Amino acid sequence: MSASRSETASAPVPDGSGAGPANAAAPEPGGDLLAALLDGMDAALCAFDADGVVTHWNREAERILGWAAEEAVGRRGFAGWAVRPADADEVQGRLMAVMDTPGRQVHEFALLRRDGGRVLVRTQSAGVRGADGSPAGVYCAFSEVHAQIDLERSIALSEALFEDVSWGVVLLDVDLRPTVVNAYAARALGTGRATLLGRPLGELIVQGVEDLEGALQHVLSEGAPASPAEVWVTLRTAEGERRRCWRSGFLRLSSPLAEEPVPLGVGWLFQDVTDARLAEQDADRLRFRSNQLHRASRTAAECEDPMEAATSHLDYALAGFADHALVDLAVGERLVRAAATPAGAPGPAAPVVGGGIPVRYPAGHPALQAMDRIGSVRDSAGGADESWAAERQWPPDAAHALCVVLRSRGRTLGVLTFLRGPSRPAFERPDAAYAESVAGRVAGALDLAQVLGT
Repeated sequence: MSASRSETASAPVPDGSGAGPANAAAPEPGGDLLAALLDGMDAALCAFDADGVVTHWNREAERILGWAAEEAVGRRGFAGWAVRPADADEVQGRLMAVMDTPGRQVHEFALLRRDGGRVLVRTQSAGVRGADGSPAGVYCAFSEVHAQIDLERSIALSEALFEDVSWGVVLLDVDLRPTVVNAYAARALGTGRATLLGRPLGELIVQGVEDLEGALQHVLSEGAPASPAEVWVTLRTAEGERRRCWRSGFLRLSSPLAEEPVPLGVGWLFQDVTDARLAEQDADRLRFRSNQLHRASRTAAECEDPMEAATSHLDYALAGFADHALVDLAVGERLVRAAATPAGAPGPAAPVVGGGIPVRYPAGHPALQAMDRIGSVRDSAGGADESWAAERQWPPDAAHALCVVLRSRGRTLGVLTFLRGPSRPAFERPDAAYAESVAGRVAGALDLAQVLGT
């Protein structure tokens, strides 16, 4: 076998006093390279010839047991120095038995340190064959059991994270391109695990990618944040765009083999919390709107003029809901504008001064549809259509509309229209339910105004 980093024994076996071999063979060609390779290993390594004499001993073995190579090379087995006498025969027999057995064997032994302490090690040993195929010795790699268990735990954790767990795990390189993706993350991103590798995140995320990449860059430069962060993104999928909220944690990955920390990338762990956040938003919105309806009812109850009560309901309803409100009352076969918010900018609703004028809505207008259906109708510009609002005789900044019918005592009094600008989202079904609640209160006040002739 080749020489160790120090020497290969060729002298008589020492008496166990701790001294190394008296003489040493000259280093074989390539011995320096072999010595460097052995000393650079993270695992401790020793080797025995066919007679059980130690021929190699690297620095990691010296670190774990405290015996230098000069003290170890040339000794026969571990008896009398690296193992208790009572255990020596068993340890030596199990180590050397592998010389005649194919494959590797794993054992755990309690070895002695040079200072007299004991350390439990886990060994992997295998036989070495000579040039003619005959048994020539044994090599044995070993490490402290607790270190091996820590390594196995780390590997097990890594493998478990990339199985189908209940959160997403993505490893990204320093260029912020995914290198490893687990099944949860692939589903959340709407793509396959292999398809995602090496692709920029911007190819999958339509909105919110700047915030996500900013967080990843911060982790690379400054380290992981103190607490998880929630990131809203819009994904591009085969079914269309999806808006999602991910509760994310980040880890900076550094190489354990470098003398100084070298960033390998970022570990990104996340869970999809969209449903929970939307439910919270819906609850907050419902709570706010219920409070607005309550406040509007209290204010309207103090109004002597029923029309003032109607406009008070509109003012409370507009807060956080819409930019404009229009009240059109049915007079015969026509609709007459009775109250409105200012057309130029958001403001309080007020009755039309000097009496209303008929509005000439074209056939198929959402307000007319609402009267025909006795229900609510939603409409949106659907793009940068500047003529959309003008054709419907609405303020020019309107982009989304919700028309609800005004009903009282089984009669249709007219139509209430809420309008939103292009910076707001389109009206949805829950918005229609809220608008119908407001319309019921406004219709009651308008019905009273008609009865009183005010």
